[in-house]
Order: sequence, then C-alpha cells, then structure tokens
Amino acid sequence: MADALSQHQIDELLENLNKGNEDKADGDKKGEKRIKNYDFKMPQKFTKEDLKLIRDIYDQYTRLVASYITGITRLYCHATVLHVEEQKYYEFNNALDDYVMMGIVNLAFENKDIMETECTIQFSNAITFSLIDRLMGGQGNTFEISRDFTEIEISLCRMILEKMSSFLQEAWSSYIEVNSSLERIETNARLTKSISPDEIIVTATLELELNKRKSLMTVSIPAINMEEILSHMGERYHTVSKRVLDEEKRKEQRSHIMKGVKSSALTMHTILAETQIDLSDILSLSINDIIPLDVPITQNAMVKINNVQWFSAKPGISNNKKAIKIIDVCNKN
Repeated sequence: MADALSQHQIDELLENLNKGNEDKADGDKKGEKRIKNYDFKMPQKFTKEDLKLIRDIYDQYTRLVASYITGITRLYCHATVLHVEEQKYYEFNNALDDYVMMGIVNLAFENKDIMETECTIQFSNAITFSLIDRLMGGQGNTFEISRDFTEIEISLCRMILEKMSSFLQEAWSSYIEVNSSLERIETNARLTKSISPDEIIVTATLELELNKRKSLMTVSIPAINMEEILSHMGERYHTVSKRVLDEEKRKEQRSHIMKGVKSSALTMHTILAETQIDLSDILSLSINDIIPLDVPITQNAMVKINNVQWFSAKPGISNNKKAIKIIDVCNKN
C-alpha cells in the first residue's frame, strides 16, 4: 500500500464522503432509519413500564396540586405531566436559576426495608412570584425575577410546599404506604448539597397553567431510592392490576358481602291506608272516634322498607300477635 495518497484518490474519498452525508440526510428526511445515541456512561435504570407507572402517580399528584392552587388563588389552574426522565443531578441543577424556591421533602416508608429518602419539589420563579403576588392581594401576574427571597416570601412558600409534600403522600398511597413531611427550604440552587452531582435522579416535569400563563414545576427522587421503592411496590401493583379470581374465591367474596348486607339494620313500616284530615278535626278527636279511610276493606296493606315500598300484605294474627302476610313483591323497575 502506498504511503501517500494521490490527488485523484483524495478527490474520490471526498466525493464518496459527500455522497454518504447526502444519503444519510435523505434517509433521515424520509424517516427510513433513525439512530438514537446511547450513553453508556449513564445506562437507563428504568423500563418504559416503570416510567409509565411513575407518570401515573404524578398524574394523580397534578390533580391534587391544581385543585389546591385553584383554591388558594381563586384562579383556574391546570396541571399536566410533561415528561418523566432520568438524568444526572448536576444536569438538572445547572438548568436552574441561581435563586429558586426548592422544598426538600423527607419520605419515610411504612415498610422498614425501604430506607428514607429525600424528594425535591422545585418551582420556577414565574409560578413562585405569581403565587406570592396573588396571596399578597395582587392579580397573580407572572414576574421573571432572579433574586433572593425575603423572609415573608419564604414564609408564604413554606405553607404551599408543606401542602405539596402532603399531596405526595396521598398520590403514592394507592401503591405504597409513605409519610411525607417538608424538611427544609432551599433558595439557592448552587448551594444545595442534598444529592451528589453525579447521582442519577428521576425527574417529573409538571406544567402549571395559572392566570393564562404556563410555567414549570419539577419533582425529583434519587434513582437508587426509586429502584428500591418500585421493587417493593411491584408485587402489590401487579397483584392489583392483574388479579384473576378463581370461582371458589369469587363465591367466598360474594358470601362475605352478602353476610355483611344481611346483618344491616333496616326500618320497616306497614301502612294500611293514608288519608287527609283537617287540623281542627285532629284537635277535636277523642276516645272511640272513628276516622273513615277511602279504601275498601279488601285492599292489601303496603310494606315499606326505608320509605321504599317493597311488598303488599294482608294484616292478621299469628300466635296471638298482630302480623302481616306477604302477598306480592312490588316491581322495583
């Protein structure tokens, strides 16, 4: 092989290279072949099913958040989950402003095999100052401000973040028992040292629409803790979502339900007839007076259970006690 290429060979190589780039561009435009780069330095820890489950949890969380913000601001708030993704903490932290409202929430699980973990709730400055403006009596306008927060502003946001942390407990309760509490508030993203910079976190990005302006809110949990949580809740989740009852178990459940229903206390009335009478006649009633009823003597009595007519019956005597005999069952349709 020659040590040096001739000018003709160089021209051919450049021409082939240009053709290859054009073919690749044409293929991308037609959608025939798309290649996604895989980062081997940060392998994906969660499957699509895991991320979908986490998204379902935060979907429920957004409904609670939207309802709460609507209540305290008297402005319509709509919240949705934009995406749930894995990323390194320093990438997440570098994307934040220097001054942000960030709540560190402690998650303590009923299952002692799961260690306690810290969850981060972060508001963008747009939604933070909009909430502060509304709670202080303003219109809830959005302000793009980057400065440190005052003590009064932090106090107002503490109340909101405490409520947001309790919603986490409610959103997760369908899958695993957890107690959540606001541990502290951080206002400088660069000084937050709760998570190692190289640690992978699972971040849910929520979009809040308040006063016709959209802004972002994020909820982050370390991936190592999320893996542990999913491993313990997976069995319960699959049991609930994919449960198949056999016939014997179905009968047993039906018997248990019927047993509980049969022991319920109900009020039963038997009505011979109904009539109307003036108040003056009632005041003048005395012993041995007779009140005529507008029904024949052969008409059956009505049996009502909880004020709903169920049966028709004949009045009579059984064992020297007044009794009724069920004649017919009323049609409930």
